[in-house]
Amino acid sequence: MRRAVIAFTAFLGGLIILLAGPAHAGPADCQGLRGTLKLQGQPVNGAKISVATEGGQPVKEVTTNAQGTWDVQLEDPGKYKVTLDPSTLPQNAEVRGGNNVRTPTVYEGNCSTVLFALQPKTAPGQQPQDDTGGSTFWTQAAQLTFEGLNLGLIIALAALGLSLIYGTTGLTNFAHGELVTLGALLAYAFNVGFGLHLIPAALIAVVVAGGLGYGQDRLFWGQLRRRGTGTIAMMIISIGVALFMRYAFLIFFGGQTEAYAQYTAQPGIEVGPISAAPKNFYAMGIELAVLVVVGFALMRTRTGKAARAVADNPALAASSGINVDRVIRIIWTVGAAIAALAGIMLGLSQNLKYTMGQDILLLIFAGVTLGGLGTAFGALVGSLVVGLFIQVSTLWVPPELKSVGALAVLIIVLLVRPQGILGRRERIG
Repeated sequence: MRRAVIAFTAFLGGLIILLAGPAHAGPADCQGLRGTLKLQGQPVNGAKISVATEGGQPVKEVTTNAQGTWDVQLEDPGKYKVTLDPSTLPQNAEVRGGNNVRTPTVYEGNCSTVLFALQPKTAPGQQPQDDTGGSTFWTQAAQLTFEGLNLGLIIALAALGLSLIYGTTGLTNFAHGELVTLGALLAYAFNVGFGLHLIPAALIAVVVAGGLGYGQDRLFWGQLRRRGTGTIAMMIISIGVALFMRYAFLIFFGGQTEAYAQYTAQPGIEVGPISAAPKNFYAMGIELAVLVVVGFALMRTRTGKAARAVADNPALAASSGINVDRVIRIIWTVGAAIAALAGIMLGLSQNLKYTMGQDILLLIFAGVTLGGLGTAFGALVGSLVVGLFIQVSTLWVPPELKSVGALAVLIIVLLVRPQGILGRRERIG
């Protein structure tokens, strides 16, 4: 067992070094201010940001780049005044609430993120319509619904792998978010570090992540199962694996945000009331296709039927001639590959960072639990509900509280239907 753990750790460490080597030598020291400007999911380029001391002494003036990001390094910690020049925003954009000044505090050795929420500008002389049917409200609702579907499909990809692993092994894997991050960072390493175009880089990243998923089960989780380790103990171990991988990403990749070399800044196209970059439509098509293919494979192929048999009753499946360990390793391989694809799609819609998987982990669990633990189609339905509610709820609640509302919906639904939307009732005891 000890040799298996050492081999798995060495394998994972070597892969992370391969990931990080060509891209970054290590995390850069950071003391200053930074942020990202986006309008309806699209980066805002050329907006002017002014930084001054608390007393009004000018420090530096910067403009956002093609990814909508800006960064100001500061020599001294303290409180600063950050001003966004509204005249440099696109003609159809304005700061939500009209407040274009922020007063963040910078601590020694840390970077503070400054947020400016942008929204479409109301035409001169036109008042925003109320919720009784005004065009502004319904346009925003359509845009947020589209963004909710996009987010829901990304969550569904990650939730599908988590649900398959839980269904066949009973493991609640808290390290699944790090598999999402790993996929995004692997694609970044092959794309930026090795100079490959994003499409082949993404394909290689998915294959490598799938191989890592196979290695995890063969060298680590499979060994724990043979030793009779309980599911609660394995869940706690998964938390440790998540922390190990997360801080390994921090050491080798760094704490900064990055973007892929291609498809980062695309002009939006209008489809009715919806405005989105072409990459969003292609990404949603890929996500839907993968979900349909995996669902078809579960229902129609011999391996899929074997996986459902193992999920229903592993002992009975083994007695009927099914190689349970082989099926579980296939599920781990597929689950890790799908999680990696979810990370790549998430990296296309936002910048990459070492905590990106951790940031959506609760939403993944919410989608799985809401749809029904262990059910693949339940993970899809639950994730779409979570994604839609998160985005559409910002019509009424502040964006900072949108995830809280989604988790509140999860609690309410489970009070009414504890097994989830597509889950089955089970007798306990």
